[in-house]
Amino acid sequence: MSEKKNLVYYLYTTIPGRILLKWIQKCHADHLVVRFLRSGFSRPFLRWYIKHNEINLPDNEQKYWSFREFFVRNQGAAGVDLVPGHLISPCDGWLSAYPIQKDSNFYIKGSRYQVGDFLEDYNLARNYEGGVCLVFRLSASDYHHYLYIDDGYQGKNHFIPGILHSVQPIACRSYPVYVLNRRSWCLLTTENFGPVVQTEIGALIVGGIVNYRENTRVCKGMEKGFFDLAGSTIVLLFEPERICILPGLKSEMDKKKEVRVEMGQKIAYRFGKARL
Repeated sequence: MSEKKNLVYYLYTTIPGRILLKWIQKCHADHLVVRFLRSGFSRPFLRWYIKHNEINLPDNEQKYWSFREFFVRNQGAAGVDLVPGHLISPCDGWLSAYPIQKDSNFYIKGSRYQVGDFLEDYNLARNYEGGVCLVFRLSASDYHHYLYIDDGYQGKNHFIPGILHSVQPIACRSYPVYVLNRRSWCLLTTENFGPVVQTEIGALIVGGIVNYRENTRVCKGMEKGFFDLAGSTIVLLFEPERICILPGLKSEMDKKKEVRVEMGQKIAYRFGKARL
């Protein structure tokens, strides 16, 4: 995928851009941005955003009073694969997969990560040594709600404050954004894939994360939450020998690194289960 020379490109590849980026992060410009995006003054920006990102809306789509009202719209999930043992994508986005090394390291876009640093829980991190990390990067045109991947039990939400970098590839090559950015993770005790850590990561400039529930039973395909006012990333951590990624997707990721997936789409199956 070619890099677009947009604002993110400017912020991460030029000296004036890097200075502006540090100012945005230091001065908490997100407070001002939130006020603007929640107000009716953001409607002209909304029209530009829809056109610029080629977002197709139904002819009977409601009129939105602000950018925020549009961004958090709930269009529901259609076509969710509910077959037990089929792993679904929790969201629309670009999927990539990375092995977790025996020392609990994994690498994304050239940046080295420790699972313990990522979760700030080193005891839990040891369970995922030798497992796999799935990364779902949402783009501006995507629907920003996300689903549960399986039936099971959701534990506590662990919110980790942080700064807000872009999650576009050009930023990931410059900074270890997944341990710098604001994020929220929980442990999902799933019926088909064992204990799965799901982490939502906020992105430049706002990075709002809204999760509906914790410490409760959940069902596959049920809505888990949404990103509020900025697109971002979802990361799933699996223990060893829990999932097998579909061969076609794996082959595409080996060539392109990121593959387009849709919410509710089957992307893998339970380890040891015959493919259906």
